Amino acid sequence: MTTHDMPGADDLTALLEPVKALANPVRLQVLQWLRDPEEHFPVEPDITDPRTVGVCVSHIQAKTGLAQSTVSAYMAALERAGLVRSTRVGKWTHYRRDEERIAQFVEELGLGIGQVHLAEPLPR
Repeated sequence: MTTHDMPGADDLTALLEPVKALANPVRLQVLQWLRDPEEHFPVEPDITDPRTVGVCVSHIQAKTGLAQSTVSAYMAALERAGLVRSTRVGKWTHYRRDEERIAQFVEELGLGIGQVHLAEPLPR
């Protein structure tokens, strides 16, 4: 591999934040739950739409059974990683997945670690 083939430090940093955020099983589980919020959280259509505004952090906290401060820290890590977006509704914070950024991350991850092409034989 030549130096121009090596990923730059900025490329690696962009990959590391989401990888670190997803290394925690609870954060990964919350991100999975947010993929289909109506199935996993109470729906309050008079207050918010879970698809466009998100799920209230209190519902996430109740489902995880963790302390509110822990859940807030977990959601902040997911938001710093660009995997979720937050919206304030009154005094409550709601979270939803950032599907565009998640798709971008998956693509970057594939390029960053190398995609396996099934038509090519694996190196020995």
